[in-house]
Amino acid sequence: MQRADIFGKNRAVVLGEYGGLGLPLEGHTWQSKANWGYQSFKDADSLFIQYSRFVGLLEEFIPKGLSAAIYTQVSDVEGEVNGLMTYDRKVVKMPEDKLNKLHSKLYKPL
Repeated sequence: MQRADIFGKNRAVVLGEYGGLGLPLEGHTWQSKANWGYQSFKDADSLFIQYSRFVGLLEEFIPKGLSAAIYTQVSDVEGEVNGLMTYDRKVVKMPEDKLNKLHSKLYKPL
């Protein structure tokens, strides 16, 4: 399937928001209870597995015209624990080396 078949010609295709993967880490949240994510996880390994699936989908969409994608969100905010980092920005929730390796697949020369 060619790019034009799905998205049309001469258009930037942007996924304006994806993610919503929650991992509350005790001592690093805005509030101690009632934190939420669209999908919640109990540990960093489970979070990384699902995050990897999402990035894999992005990789599939790039040849079809995807120009950019925005993850929700860089850090947790108030009662939301959807961030890559905690509310206080002291903890990156997944190993940075694994994230770097995963993300590097998205930046192939065209």
